[in-house]
Amino acid sequence: MSSSSPSRSAESARTAKLDFSHVETWVFDLDNTLYPPGLDLWRQIDMKMRAYIANFLGLTLDEAFALQKGYYRKYGTSLRGLMIEHAMDPDDFLAHVHAIDLASLDAAPALGEALGALPGRKLVYTNGSRGHADQVLDKLGISEHFADVHDIVAAEFHPKPQESAYRGFLTRFDVDPTRAAMFEDLARNLEVPAMLGMRTVLVVPPGLAVNPADREAWEHEGRDGAHIDVVTDDLTAFLNGLRSS
Repeated sequence: MSSSSPSRSAESARTAKLDFSHVETWVFDLDNTLYPPGLDLWRQIDMKMRAYIANFLGLTLDEAFALQKGYYRKYGTSLRGLMIEHAMDPDDFLAHVHAIDLASLDAAPALGEALGALPGRKLVYTNGSRGHADQVLDKLGISEHFADVHDIVAAEFHPKPQESAYRGFLTRFDVDPTRAAMFEDLARNLEVPAMLGMRTVLVVPPGLAVNPADREAWEHEGRDGAHIDVVTDDLTAFLNGLRSS
């Protein structure tokens, strides 16, 4: 993507006004944030969720898909909706939906170098499982840069974007939100962090592209919200920019 593109120009303009030198804790979402959203990993998870729900509730795949997305939008995760509405035990669900093929995920040494250069602590905060996070971080070759992973089990199944979930995360790791930054691929998941005083960075596909096959259209809403400090379509380049600024 050329430096003259609108998204990169907008990103540069917004970044120039911000100071990240006070940040002591760097918080990263996992899926579609630490690896490119164009890969098929999330699609695999999505399809496994659909099949699991169909089998669990005796629905057709289309019915299961509609329910899955409805719960996701209402509760923050499809899992949370299934637990509330159908008293589903989450352990088998998590094991099933995260048993995916990571062959398309390559090591990311440049990202690892950029992470390693950041001063302070790095944490992963995901609505997925720790096992899934560990596998992805290992495949990317960046596990060593993260002090810990906060997953949906540690969050007692209260997902982002619930305020209580973020407050639980901050308490667990003794994070001062006014000295922290959060990186996410969903704009709505940055609303509470911004309210709490965190720097917020939205990571989007190159060129701000929207692929309906990967995500629902509503998941891309809010990119221009005041709660988002920076939008970047290149996480590694952005982190390197912080180091050189």
